[in-house]
Amino acid sequence: MPKLFETASINGMALANRFVRSATWEGLAGEDGSSTTRLEELSAELASGGAGLVITGHAYVRPDGQASPWQLGAYSDELVPALSAMVRAAHSSGGRLALQLAHGGCAASEALSGLESLGPSVPRRDTGQVAREMTEEDLMTVTQAFAEAARRALQAGFDTVQIHAAHGYLLSQFLSPFWNRRTDGYGGTVERRARLVLEVVAAVRRVVGPGFPVIIKLNSQDFLPEGLTVEEMLETAAMLEDAGIDAIELSGGTKFSGKNDFSRVGRSRPGEPEAYYEAAAKRYKEKIRVPLMLVGGIRSYEAAQRLITEGLADYVAMSRPLIREPRLVERWRSGDLRPALCISDNGCRGPAMEGNGIFCVVEARGK
Repeated sequence: MPKLFETASINGMALANRFVRSATWEGLAGEDGSSTTRLEELSAELASGGAGLVITGHAYVRPDGQASPWQLGAYSDELVPALSAMVRAAHSSGGRLALQLAHGGCAASEALSGLESLGPSVPRRDTGQVAREMTEEDLMTVTQAFAEAARRALQAGFDTVQIHAAHGYLLSQFLSPFWNRRTDGYGGTVERRARLVLEVVAAVRRVVGPGFPVIIKLNSQDFLPEGLTVEEMLETAAMLEDAGIDAIELSGGTKFSGKNDFSRVGRSRPGEPEAYYEAAAKRYKEKIRVPLMLVGGIRSYEAAQRLITEGLADYVAMSRPLIREPRLVERWRSGDLRPALCISDNGCRGPAMEGNGIFCVVEARGK
């Protein structure tokens, strides 16, 4: 029976346990997207805190893909030395570090980049987003940008890369009929909507080779009218399995999904599963053989262990609990099995938007 604190491996990448720090925008990068001393310190702290794999916040692969202020970047070779320092910090604390590769698409900020935003289609008016529909040439160049960013990750010494195809960013937008209303080979059926994602995966694999782990983050569903459904996620996951992806992290929602936002406020109600996407994970495990990382709502050791022992997930991923308690995994390992202290109020976002980096304001108040 698998356990949380047993060693595991993803395409040759040995992990100390089955805990993953899910990608979290830290708001600690330089104005140009470069890694900083504070990001190095955070990487070391999270690694020493016990998570078997730490995934960085979303790193934009092109300047026009920046979605957040003080966001990590992977768009230039000039950023590699600072990224290397970030990796060394994690490795010095005994951890494994993944670089999450992303492009904001319609969610990218023209105000931050000064560049025109791009998307699968002209955005719906009800989103308030502005973007130009991408041409096939745009699709080729953005695919190459993901591949080049993966090359930089390899050069910097990262242990793996994660392709961000969730939460309403570019690749998620292509998968979702909520955004993708194209009538060419990149729109319509699930297979066509998944085409760009599969091309990105193939381009990344060509650069990093067969022995380097490549993982991806997907929405279980968008929780939007006309959005990606669980059935469509399963079809996409099956195509990714055929493409040789090494692991899939399952999340859900977008910033337009109301109470089903990917960063929900509050904890699960009595009688509901603690993990937001447990039902989708169960269906995934019935059909897909690729190792599953499950994120969303997991706050107790008991829930995490049950997900593993019942075969609903292969890895347990957490984000906000590790903002409040970077050493939560080590606390649980030492025998203190109290639930995570995170109250899921999203107050941690405020300081990052003000340029102070993400941190738990409840903890800062001493509560």
